[in-house]
Amino acid sequence: KDLGVECLYLNPIFKGDFNHKYATTDYYCIDPIFGTNEVFGNLIEECHENGIRVLLDGVFNHTGVHFKQFQDVVEKKEKSEYADWFFINRYPFEITHKDYECVGAYKWMPKLNSSNPEVRKFIIGVMDYWIKEYKIDGWRLDVADEVDASVWEEAGVILREKYPEIILLGETWGYAGKMLRGNQMDSAMNYLFRDALRDYFGKEIIDADTFDHRINKMLSGYKEETNLLMYNLLDSHDTERFLYWCNEKEDRLMLAVTFQMLFPGSPAIYYGDEVGISGENDPDCRKCMKWEEGQNKKIFDWYKQMILLRKEHECIRTGQYRTILSDIKTDTYGFIRFHKNEAIYVVLHKGKKKEHIICPVLEEGKYIDLLSQEHFESRKEETVGFYNGDIMEYHAGIEMELEMYSVRVISKTLRRE
Repeated sequence: KDLGVECLYLNPIFKGDFNHKYATTDYYCIDPIFGTNEVFGNLIEECHENGIRVLLDGVFNHTGVHFKQFQDVVEKKEKSEYADWFFINRYPFEITHKDYECVGAYKWMPKLNSSNPEVRKFIIGVMDYWIKEYKIDGWRLDVADEVDASVWEEAGVILREKYPEIILLGETWGYAGKMLRGNQMDSAMNYLFRDALRDYFGKEIIDADTFDHRINKMLSGYKEETNLLMYNLLDSHDTERFLYWCNEKEDRLMLAVTFQMLFPGSPAIYYGDEVGISGENDPDCRKCMKWEEGQNKKIFDWYKQMILLRKEHECIRTGQYRTILSDIKTDTYGFIRFHKNEAIYVVLHKGKKKEHIICPVLEEGKYIDLLSQEHFESRKEETVGFYNGDIMEYHAGIEMELEMYSVRVISKTLRRE
């Protein structure tokens, strides 16, 4: 709550094999290593009292081998009433990826036959139970693009009719357009966003123009309303920590966080990023949380400041997005967020030295940097020579000095027509 978070998405907490709990064995029981159903209910109540919603991880693409229905097939083979719940290649079979379909040839996670009506009924029943009984606010759906689309279509109809405020968030690592047509998911994990920021701010292997092309191509793939809902992440339990990608350079992470928080969409923080946790891919990215000792206060305060900016300015939450600067020579990238009579200009300088630049603005007047409180007076520009000048007409420019790895967030209230 102090950080400014409004929603928690929890990785799997149902009873399951292994510490990650993606091999579910009982979808109706909280795993005892986390607590009890009663403790979970208390958590939901406390979150709601503090204005925080909660999403659970729905792992319905596959189960664990100790899932009751799978064990029934192990015991009764093709005579089991659940034989069609899975993709068994041959009978008799052993616990091996050669004998049945599983996730990534991982024999401990047999794949569910989600096109089976009984499986579909079971999945929707689980989803309904936790919303009805524990008042969760929705589901993050694991490997959503590999589950039969009819599951999500039916779930959308049944659950949204009963619980209009719930959200369905789908996992995919590519373009999510098929799931975001209005009849399945409300949002999707935006790994295209993460990949672009990783390459530009993290690894620094692409220039500003390439970054701009990838970001705007991504935006063009969805409706504007959808872009405002996308789950924009820097990293996750399935990836290296972003700070690791930055070679532990905090300034690069802070630039990426600025872009993430001030960009259209729903910015998502993977636990611990806000206090400087780093690490390679699994299992190193799943380290224990740092609580008090060892937290990076500089990074935490930066996250908090960016979240506060987002909360205070409607144009950041709901406004349109346009690129205003893409300068390879100075390694500077800038964009504007605007809505009604408010506009905010964000300039990100990733260069290794101080640079002098002119930031285009929509009108003449006095401006202020919301971070440093420095004031600027714009100067009139006779010709429109700025980025995207054919889309938006910039009438003035602000001269400014940019330190290496620095950020400017410039604001001015626009005149009402």
